[in-house]
Amino acid sequence: MKYFDGMVDAHVPPLTAQEEQLLRALARAVVRVPRAFEQDLGRAVGLRTTEYFTLLHLTEAPDGLRMGELAVESGLSLAGVTRVVTALERRGLVVRRPSTADGRGSEAVLTDPGRALLAEARPAQVASARRRVLDRLDGIDLQPCLDLLTRIGRD
Repeated sequence: MKYFDGMVDAHVPPLTAQEEQLLRALARAVVRVPRAFEQDLGRAVGLRTTEYFTLLHLTEAPDGLRMGELAVESGLSLAGVTRVVTALERRGLVVRRPSTADGRGSEAVLTDPGRALLAEARPAQVASARRRVLDRLDGIDLQPCLDLLTRIGRD
């Protein structure tokens, strides 16, 4: 395919019927699955999906993550991750501090209450993930799925 300046060349062939079906199914899944996770997490512990995954990323970085790194890890924009961290900060689940590396940026750090809420949320998220996605993939080799989604998810 030929691309230039972010636009598709007019000479690229149109989508096949199967390609169109794939893109529509992907679009439905991209909307419905997070919405379902959001409902399940909200009912269980009052967390939004973006908040849950932000807390999860922070557990993997005990010294905290710079806001830009957290944005990359979460797939959110810097403004989006800032909004999520601000909401978590208001609830006492995260604190923000100047970067320990250079003092210029800020880092988000998980608090003990954040860690406790994440531990409480984890069973609900796992049950939701199993019911809504993983149980539907029974018998399917997950590695090709993982590889595919990783490739699609890259910039």
